[in-house]
Amino acid sequence: MEPCDKNMKKKRKRSQRPVRLRCSVKNYDWGIVGRHSKVARLFALNSGSDIDPAKPYAEFWIGTHESGPSFADSGSEPVSLKAWIAQDPSVLGDKVVDKWGADLPFLFKVLSVGKALSIQAHPDKELARVLHKLHPNVYRDDNHKPEMALALTEFEALCGFISVKELKDMLSSVPEIAELVGVGNAERILLVNGQHENGKSKTDLESLFSRVMLLSKDTISEMISKLKRRLNLEKKKRQLTVKEQLALRLESQYPADVGAIAAFFLNYVKLNRGEAISLGPNEPHAYISGECIECMATSDNVVRAGLTSKPLDVQTLLSMLKYRQGSPEILQGVSLNPYTTRYLPPFEEFEIDCCNLPQSAAVIFPSVLGPSLFLFTAGKGHFDAGLPEDDMVKEGDDIVEEGGVFFVPANTKISITAKSTELQLYRVGVNSKIYRDL
Repeated sequence: MEPCDKNMKKKRKRSQRPVRLRCSVKNYDWGIVGRHSKVARLFALNSGSDIDPAKPYAEFWIGTHESGPSFADSGSEPVSLKAWIAQDPSVLGDKVVDKWGADLPFLFKVLSVGKALSIQAHPDKELARVLHKLHPNVYRDDNHKPEMALALTEFEALCGFISVKELKDMLSSVPEIAELVGVGNAERILLVNGQHENGKSKTDLESLFSRVMLLSKDTISEMISKLKRRLNLEKKKRQLTVKEQLALRLESQYPADVGAIAAFFLNYVKLNRGEAISLGPNEPHAYISGECIECMATSDNVVRAGLTSKPLDVQTLLSMLKYRQGSPEILQGVSLNPYTTRYLPPFEEFEIDCCNLPQSAAVIFPSVLGPSLFLFTAGKGHFDAGLPEDDMVKEGDDIVEEGGVFFVPANTKISITAKSTELQLYRVGVNSKIYRDL
């Protein structure tokens, strides 16, 4: 065989071979501590590291972003997944390279949330470019960050603004906020008729929320003290509402923080395992507790305004928000087969498949035109890319267990068989809708 033929064959084999990944962890203070954290367990199993029982484990990152890169375990020396892809971008598939260049368009994470994350939003592409240029040390890239959270456990979050009716109810039941608005304005908002309420309510909501978020620290501290005193007295006589209980919980985690008041303006959502929410650019949200799979466009841009010790950028957040009102859609996913459910957000960059295989059951993930990331969260199984035996990097590469992570190139079919009572895994890939549109 001619040398060029050998090189072509070698390149073709590489472009189809899955590669095992070693991934990054983040120990933010809102994470779940020690072995109680799914993130800690996945990271320990993935990296061979010990779990520090006193340390919070918050995020397990899978992808190419420089803030938490994954490494391809494909030889004697680990190489970053981004550099590994750059050696042969064909592993992404032609359509993905044409659209996004020689990099993964999505970032895959697992979150273990012990206490609330910041009230935040993610910029759209235009604002991301501006923020990155102005403050590159804070906004590390110029990409937007639409995202989806898929619950692994019961998962609590705040997302989007409350409805017109709920805004009126809030002004009637939270005197500390009504007092800030002023009696006359509160009465006017409460008396708005249905014919004009949507447009007018948006203006009122924006004005009121901005006013709260821009209050001085002293005023916020006094406002929250009044709220706490009132609620602690009232809970002796009645059951506090979910939002009232949440405000007290947030204040206990972040004393005298405006986030305890801001929570009254946002929708409270409780997801059961297997339910998901998607969040577009400029949508306010805060995760409160629980564990989830999270996927997003490849970005780490976050604009924060409360419930955090990290730098705040309140003015930017207020200027970028969409003041869309009403409850978010809870995504249940679509069944692909008896074992696999797919979650399709309204974003091009990604989709998530969740697969639960009982013992000895098998499932096939058909080849697709783009790359995939596979994460195994429980159990043990066999992972087969249909390649000749001599194409395996080393013995045992086809065995998968909890903590195992793989990059699978485009146009590669994967067969998985459970070898334990149950094998649980998640696959993230480019949203399959784009292949039909291109």
